[in-house]
Amino acid sequence: MSRTAVLLTRKTRLLVQGITGHQGTFHTRAMLDYGTKVVAGVRAGKGGTKVEGVSVYDTVREAVATKRANASIVFVPAPFANDAILEAIEGGVGLVVVITERIPFHDALEFVPYARSKGCTIIGPNCPGIISPGQSKAGIMPSHIFSAGDVGVVSRSGTLTYEIVNEMTRAGFGQSTCIGIGGDPIIGTNTVEALALFQKDRATKRIVVVGEIGGTAEEEAAEFIKKHVTKPVVAYVAGRTAPAGKRMGHAGAIIQGTRGTAESKVKAFADAGVPVAEYPRDAAALLGST
Repeated sequence: MSRTAVLLTRKTRLLVQGITGHQGTFHTRAMLDYGTKVVAGVRAGKGGTKVEGVSVYDTVREAVATKRANASIVFVPAPFANDAILEAIEGGVGLVVVITERIPFHDALEFVPYARSKGCTIIGPNCPGIISPGQSKAGIMPSHIFSAGDVGVVSRSGTLTYEIVNEMTRAGFGQSTCIGIGGDPIIGTNTVEALALFQKDRATKRIVVVGEIGGTAEEEAAEFIKKHVTKPVVAYVAGRTAPAGKRMGHAGAIIQGTRGTAESKVKAFADAGVPVAEYPRDAAALLGST
């Protein structure tokens, strides 16, 4: 019997949009090495060729019809990413992982609601992807730091995910699924939606939320946890020393007003009974006390 996971399992049949580019080729090999079922690539004009042994098609519809692909990962450059994502949604895949960064704001305002209307789940943009350790990876994260276990991780930051997961693995806490939702202001899957998925997932017994300053995602997550999450949750909030009004890395990490500050987020989590790690390395220790 297969172990459950959130969104991505060993049965997922992945296609790679932009497979012929440097990043697409490199990460296709890494995903194949991890055991992901990469069944097709898509690059207009390159149909009939192969990359890392994976057949390339001109369109998503052709890849879905021929190889039964049901998920896509997008490595298409930002100016063309919107068209690629819309093509994936219209092609009938149920999950689209958008690695591409610097996608224009107005493009995200088009493809995110369109995906929702079609019942397609978007992860990203500007994200490291998703991994269900021991099963499948659709992303760019370093595989060796992950281990199979029962802790679900949702994070706005890729590098912080790696740091916290590495400490978790070293401390003996494996992961069920890790979702890097991305740091842009407009994203497909938000923290609350990820928490809802983990709450329903039988393989997830505990949850780690990795947040950062800017926006209200963490405050909203804290409210959702109070009302709907019965599993233990621990959190980390990045950017406690960032000055108000200054962009710090992610486009969404801008403090405006009193909400969105690190203090506001930490207080919201505390009010929801969620312990907050002071440093990334402390999250594993907090898990040990849940």
